[in-house]
Amino acid sequence: MPDVAFLAYEQCMLSGISSLMDAFGIANEWLKHFARREGVPASEDVLFRTEIVSPGGRPITAQGGIPLSPHRAMEEVKSTDLVLIPPHMFGVRHDREQIGDMLDWLVMHHQANARIGALCTGTFILAMTGLLDGRIATTNWQLVNRFRRQFPKVRLKPERVLTEDGGLICSGAVTASYNLGLYVMELFGSPELMRACSKALLVDPSRTTQAPYMTASFKKNHGDKAILAAQEWMEEHFMEGVTMEDAADYVGLSSRHFKRRFKQAVEETPLNYLQQVRLEAAKKALETTTDNIDEITRQVGYEDASTFRRLFKKHTTLSPREYRDKFAI
Repeated sequence: MPDVAFLAYEQCMLSGISSLMDAFGIANEWLKHFARREGVPASEDVLFRTEIVSPGGRPITAQGGIPLSPHRAMEEVKSTDLVLIPPHMFGVRHDREQIGDMLDWLVMHHQANARIGALCTGTFILAMTGLLDGRIATTNWQLVNRFRRQFPKVRLKPERVLTEDGGLICSGAVTASYNLGLYVMELFGSPELMRACSKALLVDPSRTTQAPYMTASFKKNHGDKAILAAQEWMEEHFMEGVTMEDAADYVGLSSRHFKRRFKQAVEETPLNYLQQVRLEAAKKALETTTDNIDEITRQVGYEDASTFRRLFKKHTTLSPREYRDKFAI
């Protein structure tokens, strides 16, 4: 019977705690149903025993000003099977001095063979422990660039909904927390329990990628005026058959120097940047128009529809038609 401790901290998102506490409660009820179905006397014991803990056992104020009283202090938890770290709306910006006790506590439990799960941007706290260095992780796709700058040693896989490496479990954007919950139900329970709960919660257990939901984030606050001008020019002329040499000429740089400087400023090659601009335009057209794929291919600057389809699927994991079926307004 696994013990699950939710680590509450100031301004954490309450949904990251309450949603999974409810989900584990549903799992416990399903196990009772399985027992009744098999004619086994119902036990008062439950599979998942959950509690909320906080530094010093202090009440905390969750996101939205919601007061939350923990069951006890984290320091009182000497052993547990799973610790779950709820997310923060914009990713935690605290330094180690502010939350050092939490980080040391997480390291201690990991060393005692407890699994640690980070929900969405809770990955920032887990990464601050250093435990994720050299390990695979995921997080909310909207904060990928910041995460990579802050934790360059982590092998971030932002397209993934869920990862586990060395007993450290991470989930993607908010609703991926349910996928982590299902994973834990199968881990400590059974595939049958996981399937029953996925249906009860209306969560697709086969969802493995965030890629179809990801939108490109174009870095522009880098301070390089020439590269910013190139970015704006590419965004204005992407539908034309522009080349990287055209962009370099526009800002008066050699092709080689332009590519190196662009990569340094934007953290992306100019060719990949142009592709992302075109793909974002294609997504918008697929979502908001009835234009056929060949028309959209030409509108976003590609001549060959098969090349466009291949690039689109590479970046989103969906064909243009599948994307339209999923997201069209």
